[in-house]
Amino acid sequence: MEKGKVLLSVTGFNPQRWRELLSARRDVVLEPDGPADPSITYAVVWKQPANILSSLPNLKAIFSIGAGVDHILADRTVPDVPIVRVVDENLAQHMTEYVVWRVLDHHRFGMLYQAQQKKKIWREPPQRTANDISVGIMGFGSLGRAAARALLGLGFRINGWSRSERPMDGVATFAGNAGLRSFLNATDILVVLLPLTAATRGIVDYGLLKELRRRNGLGGAVLINAGRGKLQKDDDILRALDDGTLKEASLDVFEVEPLPKTSPLWGHPKVFVTPHAAATSDPNFLVPPMLAQMDAHDRGEPLRELVDRQAGY
Repeated sequence: MEKGKVLLSVTGFNPQRWRELLSARRDVVLEPDGPADPSITYAVVWKQPANILSSLPNLKAIFSIGAGVDHILADRTVPDVPIVRVVDENLAQHMTEYVVWRVLDHHRFGMLYQAQQKKKIWREPPQRTANDISVGIMGFGSLGRAAARALLGLGFRINGWSRSERPMDGVATFAGNAGLRSFLNATDILVVLLPLTAATRGIVDYGLLKELRRRNGLGGAVLINAGRGKLQKDDDILRALDDGTLKEASLDVFEVEPLPKTSPLWGHPKVFVTPHAAATSDPNFLVPPMLAQMDAHDRGEPLRELVDRQAGY
């Protein structure tokens, strides 16, 4: 059976390596041959131009290059075909490394020691043990659960919050609006790994941050956001930092990206900034399972890791 073409449609970066790997088994194009190109059967996308997928008559499925799919669903003309999420051990490993790094840095007073070093201050604050610190992971899917396993191994107490109940051994889990306040009230370090949906847009606001537990031993509540920038309200985070609601924050994502040079977050002494780099999609790991799914689907097998359009992830 002749294989159809793959449309590789991305903005914001050079897709050459993705094209090289996909071309090993598929005919890849960067633009359709007209809006109703009948030769395209699959699309691999990141922030694709609006309408580019809307009229492709033989499109079987859309594959997301990133962990999120809000960039796909932002185009209201996307056809009603299956959308496949990225679920990959390499991506989960990168995110776990970032979360563990930032949790440990806040737990072990990294920002304080950097400030003291600049002033040549030799002072050691009392150090709490990991099992006296509760890390709350907001967004308890595959990435959140991978991070939870690593943090449990280091001795931290873990809370997990998700839209619906997602139990996990050794973790106190909470679900839905009914469980959100209890989750926050029991959390010292909040890690945000939520998908961006209509329900989660702007959820990390001042009111939410006020519900976090603040204890003298840790020095206050901490925010780590490695999910999506539009989950948070940057101004509310600044307000919380300035009035002591938050002790510190590690932010990998922002409402506007790249983060404008005029943003006060760049120079805030309590903020650690990274450029949306917590878990970069690596085509060497992500393309092979995409190709395997395409081949299997062409043989009549069902696709895996499908997006629930109503839920938005």
